[in-house]
Amino acid sequence: MPELPESRHDSYAALRIPGFRRFIGSLLTQTLGSQMQAVVVGWQVYALTHDPLALGLVGLAEALPFLSTVLLAGHAADRLDRRRMAIAATATLVACGLALLGLTLDLGPDRSRVGAIYAVIFVSGLARSFLIPARTALAGEIVPREVLINSVTWRSSTWQLAAVIGPAIGGGLYALSGPAAAYCAVVLLLLASVLVLARVPAAPVRRSAVRDPMLASLAEGVRFVRSQPIFLGAITLDLFAVLFGGAEALLPIFAADILRVGPEGLGILRAAHAAGAVAMSLYLSHRRPLERPGRALLLAVAVFGMCIIGFGLSRSFGLSVGFLLVGGMADNVSVVIRSSLLQTLTPPHLLGRVSAVNSIFIGSSNELGAFESGAAAKLLGTVPSVVIGGSITLLVVAVTALKFPALRKVGRLR
Repeated sequence: MPELPESRHDSYAALRIPGFRRFIGSLLTQTLGSQMQAVVVGWQVYALTHDPLALGLVGLAEALPFLSTVLLAGHAADRLDRRRMAIAATATLVACGLALLGLTLDLGPDRSRVGAIYAVIFVSGLARSFLIPARTALAGEIVPREVLINSVTWRSSTWQLAAVIGPAIGGGLYALSGPAAAYCAVVLLLLASVLVLARVPAAPVRRSAVRDPMLASLAEGVRFVRSQPIFLGAITLDLFAVLFGGAEALLPIFAADILRVGPEGLGILRAAHAAGAVAMSLYLSHRRPLERPGRALLLAVAVFGMCIIGFGLSRSFGLSVGFLLVGGMADNVSVVIRSSLLQTLTPPHLLGRVSAVNSIFIGSSNELGAFESGAAAKLLGTVPSVVIGGSITLLVVAVTALKFPALRKVGRLR
């Protein structure tokens, strides 16, 4: 039978499902709030300490609880109501936003305020460890399997759109009205996310009939990932690329001391990466699935590493924004391919646990990368740490291509 013509590809298939539209509405508002909060916390902590390591500790404060509990959260997502679990986790993020607002209004010593901010970020890391596997598994429940890849591209577009708007709004509110106003907006957006998520239908899904002990259940998810060299190679590549190639945690230093563009410029720098990702995500959502996704993944991560090197060497605000923009486009190719592999290769009853394993590689790599960037900047200087990190990313691509030949050869995902 001949292949369907290009015109038969429905770019909006997932968006025609009401439950999915509500799902991405909740994703949009939650991501907006979280991205705004990240900008405000980063600028506030650096303003209080003027220490790059302090920025890295923000990432560590979120990564430690995340890594400690995400496998347990994945087990829970395959045993409990995924929608209720996601609602509870998002409600906890609302409480964390309120706590940050309260700390901002407190006029205590700077050192004690920074310590309290770390404590709140620690709790938000716990909440995120339960939110990510529950929400990822829920996304697989509310759309038919034949439109999973289409839903992944729209989820990525939604997340990246919020990641463009959120930092710009957060930086602008901080500059115009101070951190308290920005945190108020964060709380309202996170609360809206809870309310919209509550309207997503809880579609029944067939769980595993065998109620294994928790450790055996967790081991099943880990074994599945290890048995899939294509998926294992993809998440390993992303882990090390983000761990060493991430410069996002150091953007407050670039904005304040190198490019000298203030909090408004920080918002633009943070938004530039996501703006490129939105453009690429919209392009991918309007075309048929990639013919050689493994090869495209390796190429995209290599381009990302080169953009990080260029950003570290740039002294022009416009050029720096350009490098982040192109890097965001490349990064989104990686996100869509990896998420598509997760959704298409994983049986529905394992989605929570496999999402949790994926989150250990991916969900914590940004925060651990933030700590690595802060520590490296403290030891080597800001610019050398970014350039070296981008160079290591290129090395990671080469090693992954050699170690995971199945990833290089994978064909179109269906």
